Amino acid sequence: MLVSEILAIKGKVLYTIAPNRTLTEAVAIMTEQDVGSLVVFDHGQMVGMLTFREVLKAVHDNGSAWGEAEIARAMLRAPLSAAPNMEMDELRRLMVDKRQRYLPVMDGHTLLGVVSFHDVAKAVLEEQSFENRMLKNYIRNWPEEESERA
Repeated sequence: MLVSEILAIKGKVLYTIAPNRTLTEAVAIMTEQDVGSLVVFDHGQMVGMLTFREVLKAVHDNGSAWGEAEIARAMLRAPLSAAPNMEMDELRRLMVDKRQRYLPVMDGHTLLGVVSFHDVAKAVLEEQSFENRMLKNYIRNWPEEESERA
């Protein structure tokens, strides 16, 4: 399965934010849209990624003033990204090895979507379920042996 197929299952709704916005604004968007990450764009270019992990670190570092902090100060700069033609196994390995729960999917400089570890797990389950159904159907329709017919 390819990353582009995971995006097709998930949908391609994009949530982005500018680096000069505040963490309060980012948390409001993340909460309202029920997403765990925002891709940070500046002048049409991806410059970072903000996830709940960076928000929690900013809360820890800034105390009660965390909400006024600019996203640029908290975001993960130059995050890893996935290509749409990347195989799911390679994507899983990258996410696990680099401890990145969310990966933007980029086609050149164009953001196609974001895949989360949850999206990958869901795709794996759906793929296994499909294979399981196909195998059961194959076994159920197994042709009788010639010797059994005689």
